[in-house]
Amino acid sequence: MEPVEINAGTYYLRQLRADRLMDDRPALMAGFADPVHRRYVLNYRLRTLDEATEYVALRTAQWAGDERCSWAIAEPTTGDLLGEVGLKDLDLDAGLAEAAVWVAADARGKGIATVALEAALRFGFGALDLREVAYRYEESNTASGAVAKRCGFTLIGPEPDLAPTGSRLIRWTKRP
Repeated sequence: MEPVEINAGTYYLRQLRADRLMDDRPALMAGFADPVHRRYVLNYRLRTLDEATEYVALRTAQWAGDERCSWAIAEPTTGDLLGEVGLKDLDLDAGLAEAAVWVAADARGKGIATVALEAALRFGFGALDLREVAYRYEESNTASGAVAKRCGFTLIGPEPDLAPTGSRLIRWTKRP
């Protein structure tokens, strides 16, 4: 599918970019260098512009392959990257996906994750006809728990398998 931009009210959601008009790579590198982010996201390291370029290309390819819808959470007047939100592990036939969101350290505490995730969920349930979206996070990530609650997810409880960090994963789900 083709990437879709979403007006999320206070913010807008757009494709990650690394072109002559807009370059999210420095902000991605800063976001992924944040100790809190690194604590929970072990599968990506964006230490160089090349690694950030590969990340942007990966997200573009995942859109095209119907694997993941991923948006930059952008400040509406400047277009600056504030974080990322997505629906990953898409199974369009079964109507399932998993939500993911992160917000840059200097933008946390402003409700950005909730606004962005709610917009992504509206797209998933409306445009993609998803029947259920899961949301998982490590138990110590209390901010993610608060986002899940504010977005109307239902707490399922601990997952049987641990996160790559060895911590317990907490699962929530949401239906339209």
